[in-house]
Amino acid sequence: MNTMSTHHRMQVIDLDTVRQQRRKRHRIVRLAPELDGLEMLYQLASDPHSLYGMPVLAWGLQEDGHVVGMVPWLDCLTRCDTLEDPEQGCFVGYRDPESELIMESPPLHKVVELEHAAAYFDYEYEDEPCILQHLPDTQGTHALCHAHDDSWQLKQVHGWHLYSNGNIEALLHDEEQVCEEPILPGDDCLYAGHSRHEALYLFQRQIANRIRSQDPATLEALSVMMVTQE
Repeated sequence: MNTMSTHHRMQVIDLDTVRQQRRKRHRIVRLAPELDGLEMLYQLASDPHSLYGMPVLAWGLQEDGHVVGMVPWLDCLTRCDTLEDPEQGCFVGYRDPESELIMESPPLHKVVELEHAAAYFDYEYEDEPCILQHLPDTQGTHALCHAHDDSWQLKQVHGWHLYSNGNIEALLHDEEQVCEEPILPGDDCLYAGHSRHEALYLFQRQIANRIRSQDPATLEALSVMMVTQE
């Protein structure tokens, strides 16, 4: 009777390589502004029977061909389908407020728009990140920025830069530089938020106005959020 021994080959998986490949597939290569008021729907663990709506700022085409909604969320312009925090918000889908239609995926007309734009603007990527696209901010987004003197400044976001490495940066006004009015995304007086601020938080216009007016409930919620994110 012959005895057979089976040798199992162990495959070593480099987790860093896997993460890099996944990030590359999800890298945003093109943006399209949302101009018709479509919303992202999300749910909170504290109120599981309700759905909350937030306007979609833009739609992003990933390198793997998928299209995702983008919203200003915490410290960056974030893909809607990555929101999975029960306390902060879990992504449910998209909604057209006019028709009240709820969608699981982005609308076809935005998918087609992005695919055609990406094919037309077929960039060759360089080793150093470069700006691929200027995107105006159409929602009055504001950033609460941590300054060098340990104070916080509330600044309007004047636009967004999409870089070739997939990063998207909020554009803020450098008050020490003269700028023509109105301020546009390509103006020299603008800088990328994270290039000067170690921490910043993005808010919609309504929340920014409550912060300006020192609304007690808003300031308390803001304080809790900032402690949670540390």
